[in-house]
Amino acid sequence: MSIAAEKVAEVLALPEQDRAFLARQLIASLDHTVDPDAETQWQEVIDRRSGEIDAGKAACRPIDETLQDIRKKLNARRQPS
Repeated sequence: MSIAAEKVAEVLALPEQDRAFLARQLIASLDHTVDPDAETQWQEVIDRRSGEIDAGKAACRPIDETLQDIRKKLNARRQPS
């Protein structure tokens, strides 16, 4: 099966937020395995990390700084070598 170039161009022309939503939906459609224990495991991680923050064992940064650093790293990876 092939996707027409026009359809791909149409999707790529969508706003970033719409493309991100579509990407998540496409990825989710490929994931046929479900870990029934995943929710419990994530809650354990959240509880542990919250405890570390409350105890002063972990430092927090503003989300804007964190996202900016992530974007810089992603953009650096996208640059041709």
